[in-house]
Amino acid sequence: MVHHHFASTLLTYTPQTATVIDGRAIAEEITSGITSEVRRMKNSTGNVPGLALIMVGQGRDSQTYVRKKLGACEEAGIQSKISTLPENCTEDQVLNALSCFHEDPSIHGILVQLPLPQHLDEGKILNSVHLEKDVDGFHPINMGNLAMWGREPLFLPCTPKGCIELLIRSGVEISGKKAVVIGRSNIVGLPMSLLLQRHHAIVSVVHAFTRNPEQITREADIVVAAAGVPNLVRGSWLKPGAVVLDVGTNPVKDPSCEYGHRLIGDVCYEEASRVASAITPVPGGVGPVTVAMLLLNTLESAKRAYNFT
Repeated sequence: MVHHHFASTLLTYTPQTATVIDGRAIAEEITSGITSEVRRMKNSTGNVPGLALIMVGQGRDSQTYVRKKLGACEEAGIQSKISTLPENCTEDQVLNALSCFHEDPSIHGILVQLPLPQHLDEGKILNSVHLEKDVDGFHPINMGNLAMWGREPLFLPCTPKGCIELLIRSGVEISGKKAVVIGRSNIVGLPMSLLLQRHHAIVSVVHAFTRNPEQITREADIVVAAAGVPNLVRGSWLKPGAVVLDVGTNPVKDPSCEYGHRLIGDVCYEEASRVASAITPVPGGVGPVTVAMLLLNTLESAKRAYNFT
């Protein structure tokens, strides 16, 4: 006689640990492809792609991101230029830096590091980035083309594009699946929800005014957390087997780390990895792939400029 009872308890108590989605490895794979394309372009046209960054002020996060972007460019053989402006600079100084880079034919991508100080009109500045060089994909025309069926933006925003890349490379089906995006910023949440819709997911967006975020998130096959709230998403928020992409990078004080703080995501990693089927760590998940997408967008822009295929 078989102990059915025993078999069922065995199944119940098998602790399931999520597959860790290794963003660094995936980014490296993408970047090595970019590096060889850059080399091929240089051999064939004598030119390499060029990226310009405009950074206002000395925000620690911004400095970290800019350093990573510049380092990645160097690794891929992409030329980079940076214009660093003081925290208290005028709008005209930013627009000036922009127009210098617009007129520079060796620059194919221009990125304004966000967030900008409060006194600057972010909308006006992003409006001024030329569409052909808007490698962040934040110009309202690129964003509008992303939102509309039958249109193609020249560039997709790097973080959402990276998230989709992570899902595809991890073999996660998107079409017809329920996806929840937590957060609705112009940088991540909004374009993420639009891009998931393009891939035929059934998308819900959860934000500060959502009354039952846990209930809604629990129905999702794919969860993208981009709220900027450390450990917001608990294990109880997830359906068993969900795939979790954690876009959060929140510094928490930790004297034992070299900068006096470490980064944690918007997802409670320990809890989530016991429920999810796959999850991105922080750091080493979405971040590196986002940077790789920036390089990819810059390469694409240069290919268009030089008619190079």
